[in-house]
Amino acid sequence: MKAWRYPAFWLTLGLVAAAGAVVFATRSATLREEMFLLLMFVTLASSLNILLGFTGYVNFGHIVFFGLGGYVGFYLMSQHGWPLWWATLAGGLASALLAWVLGAATLRLRGAYFALATIGVNEAVRAFVNNFRPFGGPTGMSLNFAVYRQYGGPANALWWTFGAMFGLTLLVILISYLVKFSRFGLGLMSIREDEDAAMVLGVRTPNLKTWAFVLSALFPGMVGVLFFFKNGNVEPGDAFRLQMSIEIIVMVMLGGSGTVLGPAIGSAAYERLRGYLLTSPIFKNLHLALAGFLLLIIVLFVPAGLVGWLRNRLPKLRRVLE
Repeated sequence: MKAWRYPAFWLTLGLVAAAGAVVFATRSATLREEMFLLLMFVTLASSLNILLGFTGYVNFGHIVFFGLGGYVGFYLMSQHGWPLWWATLAGGLASALLAWVLGAATLRLRGAYFALATIGVNEAVRAFVNNFRPFGGPTGMSLNFAVYRQYGGPANALWWTFGAMFGLTLLVILISYLVKFSRFGLGLMSIREDEDAAMVLGVRTPNLKTWAFVLSALFPGMVGVLFFFKNGNVEPGDAFRLQMSIEIIVMVMLGGSGTVLGPAIGSAAYERLRGYLLTSPIFKNLHLALAGFLLLIIVLFVPAGLVGWLRNRLPKLRRVLE
């Protein structure tokens, strides 16, 4: 493992650990809810970065794994009494399995064709869930409050959920660094730079792309279970929001795709900006328009994102900005 030799590894883990530790130190419920959303977006953006940043494939359907995993885990908890921990793992595995099946077909496409296909997948899965009676159809499912008793009551369950999200965020950061500095990660980055040349040089591109897609889908599925368990209900409209996929892409691009620190910083910056806009009487209905405008600005003027821009300007700090 070479990642631990880089200051960036300890810096990123330290920032995430500090964000979680301050919540446990203050025991503030308001801060806990804010940090839950922030850590959730860091996890979603970091998992998308495995496919978008390392492999170069733009996935507009990343949210489908969040929604499907959330539904599967929620169903197992509400209908079969599974504990949260096993349901979270099952949600992640269900999303990973879907990615493995989809990857065999959609990863044959490249560029805009792949991006369009992922939008179609999101709409197809949402339509399926909307008409699937075991999942409650268009009205979704609700969790009996008696379920929260085994976690010490609803209030205590929120702390357990936050703790699980905190651990999951640390895990996805660790996995991202392991991938980036592994032979597997080098293969993914060779695909990103020139897929045809990588194939000529002997890189098994179909296998690597599929496993990157599977790994990228595993974490959103687990996040979805925690998010809907915390809310107590799940509906198709909340589970498969295409706009959320776009916002996650903006977070990755804003911070710097292809780095591990970048998506974490991009998530924090965008989430704070989003929170301000949603509470502003002037901009509360324009935050999505701003997200689109921000993405346009990034692509045109700062395609490497904040961390990438700093890496280019300050070469001596590249080991810190990894």
